Amino acid sequence: MFYSNEFIFIIHVAVIGFFALASLKLGKHALIAFISTCCIAANLFVVKQITLFGLDATCSDAFTVGAVFGLNLLQEYFGRPITKTAIWISFFLMVFFAIVCQIHISYIPNSYDIAQIHYHAILTFMPRITMASFTVYLIVQQLDSYLYGVLKSKFAGRYLTARNYISIGICQLIDTVLFSFLGLYGIVHSVWDVIAISYAVKVIIILLTTPYILLSKHIHSSTP
Repeated sequence: MFYSNEFIFIIHVAVIGFFALASLKLGKHALIAFISTCCIAANLFVVKQITLFGLDATCSDAFTVGAVFGLNLLQEYFGRPITKTAIWISFFLMVFFAIVCQIHISYIPNSYDIAQIHYHAILTFMPRITMASFTVYLIVQQLDSYLYGVLKSKFAGRYLTARNYISIGICQLIDTVLFSFLGLYGIVHSVWDVIAISYAVKVIIILLTTPYILLSKHIHSSTP
């Protein structure tokens, strides 16, 4: 069966959007868990490099936007205080994940082990990536929470889709530039390619999430 990275990318976005809405249906605690999982997955998968639309890219952009989309859903339907709590919970779990990754690769493998070399290759960059992610995450998510709140107040709760476009678009531009230099410079082949394609991919993801934003209203209104 023929498939391409672009085809896989569309499926990837669709899956993340589906689980974001399913988390919304389950409630605020499920959304917090979804956001935290996206943050951890983004850090874990960012070291895999692919070619997407002819440029160098990483595999984590869909997770990054998924986390922000989840935060916006949380703030839209459950309020800003719980959104701030979600930011700190996901930050705490990212710290935990970074620490246990280093403990994991510190174990001395026995003669039967075949996995250590692969774990080491994947997780050896985790401290730098995680520190960069910590810094950028707190800046961007606090900015998104503030910006989304301002937009929601300014438009009196209307224009949900446009508000998501504006807040995610601005915040992801800042996220892409900061994280690419702090976390990936010297690791990826071309940091400028990564910035260009990552932001382009995030814009595409934002557009592809439009049906999910519209569906979220129906899903939340039908939740007991």
